Amino acid sequence: MFRRKLTALDYHDPNGFDCSDETQFRNCVVWLEDQKIRHYKIEDRGNLRNIPSSDWPKAYEKYLQDLNCPFGVQEKKEALDWLLGLAVRYEYGDNVEKYKNCQPLDTSANSDKAVDPLVNLDSNSPDFKAGVTALANILKIQRHDDYLVMLKAIRILIQERLSPEAITKANQNREVMRLNLSFFWFQTHATLNEAAQILRLLHIEELRELQTKINEAIVAVQAIIADPKTDHRLGKVGR
Repeated sequence: MFRRKLTALDYHDPNGFDCSDETQFRNCVVWLEDQKIRHYKIEDRGNLRNIPSSDWPKAYEKYLQDLNCPFGVQEKKEALDWLLGLAVRYEYGDNVEKYKNCQPLDTSANSDKAVDPLVNLDSNSPDFKAGVTALANILKIQRHDDYLVMLKAIRILIQERLSPEAITKANQNREVMRLNLSFFWFQTHATLNEAAQILRLLHIEELRELQTKINEAIVAVQAIIADPKTDHRLGKVGR
C-alpha cells in the first residue's frame, strides 16, 4: 500500500518494504526524518535513530506528537501513511521547479466516457481508512465504525459549509448569524426563550442607564469649558 509514495520519494526498496516487519518499519521512519521531513536538528535525532532500543516506541510517539500527527503509535499503518504524505509535500516544496512542469497523464482516449472516481474505491484498504480519518480529524467530524458513513458526512459538510457559494454567503451574513445565534438556541425551549427575553430587557435597561450617565458627564464637561472661572491668585483662567 505504500509502494507508490515510497517510489516517489526514491526509497531504496519500495517493492520489498514490509510495514509489519518492525525493523523495516523503524528504518523507514528514520529514513523519512533524515532525508525528507527533517523536523529535528541532526543532534536531536539520536533517540529516533537508536532503532534496536527498547525505548524507541517512546521516541517515535514523541516524534508523532511533535509533528502534530493525527494518528498514534497504535495506528501503525495510518501514521506511516501520514508521514509519507508529509514527506511527499516537503519533497515537492524543495523541488518546485522540478515538478511544476510535469504533465498529467493523457486521458483523451477515454474523454468520451464518464469516469466515476469511486468505482474502484476499496473502502477496506488502509489507505482509504487513513485518508478518511485524517479528513475527519481536520474537519472535527466524529468518528464512525463505517468509513463510508464518515466519507458521506465529510462530503455533506464540504458541500454545505466549505463550497465557494457557502463561504461567500457566510461572509455576507456573518454579523447577522452572530447576533441571531443565541436567539436561535433559546427559541428551542419556551422557558429558556422567556428567560432570554428577560435578560435582553435587563441588558437594554443597563445600556440606557449607562447612556444617561455618559450624557450627564458630557454636560458637566461642557459646562466647565463654556464657563471657566478666573483664579487671580494663579494668574490663569480655569479651575
